[in-house]
Amino acid sequence: MDAEPDARLKARATARQLGVSAAGHTTGGGSKGHGRHMRILLIEDDTVLGAAVRDQVAADGHSPDWVTRLDQAADAIAGASYDLILLDLMLPDGRGIGFLKTLRARGDVTPVIILTALDQVSDRIEGLNAGADDYMVKPFDLAELSARIGSVARRYSGNPNPIITHGALDIDLAARSIHRDGRPVPLTAREWALFEAFLARPGQLLSKAHLEDKLYAFGAEIESNTIEVHVSRLRKKLGPTVIETERGLGYRLGPA
Repeated sequence: MDAEPDARLKARATARQLGVSAAGHTTGGGSKGHGRHMRILLIEDDTVLGAAVRDQVAADGHSPDWVTRLDQAADAIAGASYDLILLDLMLPDGRGIGFLKTLRARGDVTPVIILTALDQVSDRIEGLNAGADDYMVKPFDLAELSARIGSVARRYSGNPNPIITHGALDIDLAARSIHRDGRPVPLTAREWALFEAFLARPGQLLSKAHLEDKLYAFGAEIESNTIEVHVSRLRKKLGPTVIETERGLGYRLGPA
C-alpha cells in the first residue's frame, strides 16, 4: 500500500474512532485494576486519540511517554527502558511494521501492542508475524486496551495468574491490592509501583536509578531521597524485612 492510500485510511479511521474512544475513556478511565505498574511508550500521531490513550494509561497507574514519530520513538527507546510499547502502524515518517521488525532483529523483546486502522486479516497476520504481542483495530474501547495491556504484562512476567503470595502477603496484581496476614494494606500509587518493581524481579538487586526509572515518566522531578523514603514506608506497612538494602549497590525483595 503506498503513502497516499495510507493517509486517506488514516483520516477515515480518525473520523470513525473518536466517538468510541471517547466513550471508552469515560467508562474505563477511572479503572485502576489492570496489573503491575509499567513505563509505556505510546507511538501515535493522532493528537485526539493519542491524548485519550495516554490519559487512560496514566489513569491505570502506569507512566506513559507519548511520541508522534518513529524517530522520536527511537530516541526514547535509546534513553529509557520500557515495559511495553503501543505502536501505530501509519506514522508521518514511516511504517510501524518496519520499526517493529528492526526492534526484533536487534534482539529487543519489549512487548508491543499494535493499535491501527488496518483491519484486514492479512494486516493482522503481518503484524503478529513481525513480532507484535497483540493487535487492536481502531476504533477500540479504552477499557479493553487496559485489559489487554494487563494480559500482555502478566504473560511477560511469567505469571499469568494475577494473584501471588509472598510470605505473609497476598498480592492481587490485577486489583492492585495487598493483604498482610489477612488484613488489607493500603499503598499509595508510588508505593505500589515501587513494590511491583521488586515483585517483577524477585531476588535480583535493583539499583536506585532503575527504581527511579520505573517510578517516573519523562520530565518528572524527583528528590535525591525519594526511593529511600518510599522504601522506608513500604517496610513500615509490609514488614521490616520486605526490602533488603545492599549499601551503595541497591535494593532487593526480602522475606515478608
